Amino acid sequence: MLGSAVDIIGKLVGTVGAHLWPHQCALCLQAGQKDLDLCAGCERDLPLNNHVCEHCAEPLPSELPQPTLCGTCLKQPPVFDACVAPFLYAFPVDRMVQGLKYRGDLAYGRILGELLARHLALRHTRPDLVIPVPLAPMRYRERGFNQARELALPICRALKLTLSSSVLIRQRETLEQATLDRKERLKNTQRAFALTAPLAARHIAIIDDVVTTGSTVNEISKVLRAGGAEWIEVWAVARAQRK
Repeated sequence: MLGSAVDIIGKLVGTVGAHLWPHQCALCLQAGQKDLDLCAGCERDLPLNNHVCEHCAEPLPSELPQPTLCGTCLKQPPVFDACVAPFLYAFPVDRMVQGLKYRGDLAYGRILGELLARHLALRHTRPDLVIPVPLAPMRYRERGFNQARELALPICRALKLTLSSSVLIRQRETLEQATLDRKERLKNTQRAFALTAPLAARHIAIIDDVVTTGSTVNEISKVLRAGGAEWIEVWAVARAQRK
């Protein structure tokens, strides 16, 4: 009875709130869609990453057959088993990610997380645990939030998954990956992560905002694999083209 009453009150509050504060598109400021602060037109204009490497989701030339592997995965497959990145790191997704990370526009985290959740809902996969890429303590103090966790919250809420922000830590300060080339990125993340407790989950999803070289999520995957993880997925909003 109590649960039903809470559900009814929750729906009533949501209905009243929708009338008092209607959804507004975060990009064009026109009316948004129900449960998403983007209008249908802006959502249609988002750059889709739909011709990809079947292992790491790197964007591939459209003339290549599907499914196929990129050259990097053919030479040296990543430690993780699969990667989902529904959008290209291009306008306006790139501006939304940057707004979240560098300006603290948390609304973008909710919108991007909800978009990623919609895409993931079409897949038949249910990890035991969802882990956002952790920030080092100094970076967390500077920002006041972890952008990967902001993305993970609406995903786990929508798909009813278990989120943990404490089982994995970044044990040393690292440079901002966006400022580094590929070799520097690989070196920057080496031995940067560690588990804080024995890993009970065997199927794990790592949440990140953007995958470029994959060095960060690959280094995390090494730690998770050593801890006993059997299937590791990477869930990211966007995939950048390797230079």
